[in-house]
Amino acid sequence: MATVKYFIRTSNKSTKASIRLRFRNGRKFDLTTPTQLTVKPEFWNTSKGTFRQRAEFTDIDYYTDKLTKIETHILKEYNNTPNKDNINKEWLKVTMDKYHNPDKYLQKKHTLFSYIQHFIDNAKTRTNIKTGNPVSYKMRREYQVTFNYLKEYAKKYKEPDFIDIDMEFYQQFVSMLRNKGLATNTIGKKVQTLKIFLNSATEQNINHYFKYKSRNFATITEESDNIYLTKEELNKMYNYDFSNNPRLEKVRDLFIVGCWTGLRYSDLTQITPDKIQGDAIRLKQQKTGKGVVIPLHYTVKEILNKYDGILPKSISNQKYNEYLKEVAEITEIDEVFIKTQSHKGLKTEKRYKKYELISSHTARRSFCTNAYKDNIPTLSIMAISGHSTEKAFLKYIKVDAEEHAKKVLKIWQNDYKLKAVN
Repeated sequence: MATVKYFIRTSNKSTKASIRLRFRNGRKFDLTTPTQLTVKPEFWNTSKGTFRQRAEFTDIDYYTDKLTKIETHILKEYNNTPNKDNINKEWLKVTMDKYHNPDKYLQKKHTLFSYIQHFIDNAKTRTNIKTGNPVSYKMRREYQVTFNYLKEYAKKYKEPDFIDIDMEFYQQFVSMLRNKGLATNTIGKKVQTLKIFLNSATEQNINHYFKYKSRNFATITEESDNIYLTKEELNKMYNYDFSNNPRLEKVRDLFIVGCWTGLRYSDLTQITPDKIQGDAIRLKQQKTGKGVVIPLHYTVKEILNKYDGILPKSISNQKYNEYLKEVAEITEIDEVFIKTQSHKGLKTEKRYKKYELISSHTARRSFCTNAYKDNIPTLSIMAISGHSTEKAFLKYIKVDAEEHAKKVLKIWQNDYKLKAVN
C-alpha cells in the first residue's frame, strides 16, 4: 500500500527546516521530495511526522491543511497512473510540480464522444504497434462504424461519458445491437473497438474509470459457419475457360493463387519476381508484419507464367467479392451449405449455395483446410499461413465431424495395410 509521510532534516534549531515528503510502497519504491513548506524545528513532532500543538504556532491549521492537500494530490495521481512501473523519482517531481503549478498541466477536458472523434481524426497518422504500419483503412472504417452505433445509442438513451461505461451501459448497448439484427461476432467487434478507444484514453490519463475492464464486459464471440472450397471445386473453377471475359478471368486467377498460398487478398500484390526465391515465395504479411515462406504450388507457377511474373492489379475488396460470386456461380460452385446465424439472440438455420457466400477470405480458409485434410502437419501449415497459435488455427479451418472421422479412418486403414504387408 502506498503511503505519504512527512519529515524534516535540520542541524540548527534556530532556523526553519524544509518539510520533506516521503512516498513509499513497501519494496516497490521509496521516494522523497521537498514540499516547499518550512517549519521551526520546535514546532515539529519527529516521531509522528506532523506539527506540535504550540500556542505561539498560530498557523498550524493552515500548514496542516496544506500537507493534507499534498497527500491527497499525490495519492490521487498515483491511483490514476495505469502503469505503476512508471512511479519513480521523475514521476514524483512532475506530480509535485502539478500541485504547485496546475495551470501548466491543464488539458482540454474530453468527453467520451469528443475523445473518440479526436481518435478517429488522428487515425491516419497512428501506427499499428504490432506491425509498425499505418492503421489500415478497414480498421479506420471500423472506428467510424462503432462510433456511429454509439451515437445511435445516445439518441435512444443518453450520450455516455467515461463514467457511464459500466455493466448497465454494456447490457443496453449489446441489446441495442442485437435488436438491430447484428451477428454475435459483429457485436463483439463493436465492443472490442470501444475498448480500443477507452484503453487509449486511459493511457493518456484522460479516462479515469475502469469498469470496462471487468471480465463481464466481454467481447462476445461465437464460432461462425464459413465455407471453403475443396480441391475438386478449385480445379473445376481453375479449368473453366474465361478467355472471353478478362474481368472474371483475372479475379478467378487471383483467387486460385490465394487458395494455394494462404495469403490474404491484401498480400497477393506482394508476389513479384523479387519475392520468389527458388521454389518459395518470401514476404512479410501486411496485417501482422510476420515473415512467411510459402512453397510454390504448380498451379501458382502456371498463373505467374501466364502474367509474366506480375499478377493482375488488385481492385477494391467490394468489387472483387462481387465478381468472385459471378465466377463461382458460372463455374457451378453450388453445393448447398447450411449456415447457422444469430438474429436478435435466436439461432436460425438458412440454406445457401456456396457461390452466394464466397468471398476473398474463402481462399485463405480453403488453403488451411485443404492442407489440414491432406495430413500436412498443423505447425507447417501455421508457418505458411502466419497463424500464431494452434487454437486460433483450429478455429479457422472448416472440417466437419464427418470429415474428421474419415481422416482418422484413412490413417487406420493405412496402418492396417502396412501391418498386412509386414
